[in-house]
Amino acid sequence: MTGVIEIVINEELDAASVPRFAALLHEAVDLGPDNLVVDLMECPFVDAAAIGLLLDVHRRMFAAGGRLTLRSPGPRVTRTLRLARVNNVLHVQ
Repeated sequence: MTGVIEIVINEELDAASVPRFAALLHEAVDLGPDNLVVDLMECPFVDAAAIGLLLDVHRRMFAAGGRLTLRSPGPRVTRTLRLARVNNVLHVQ
């Protein structure tokens, strides 16, 4: 494992977009980065499907000795993560 991969999500991360982003995130995990950074600054919304995807990616990164970092989520996304009680599981910067 070496390096950092950054992915910027600039649209809603919901049930409709999760399949597309799942393919992208899983491909990034397969490259073996030390840190996979998902920039959520421009992501206006996440739903339960998105949270499930992020938890799955977190588990895969952890199992491989790496880390998933969620960077700069806005207030609405931060609130959703807190309500889902995953803000203590996922590394949020």
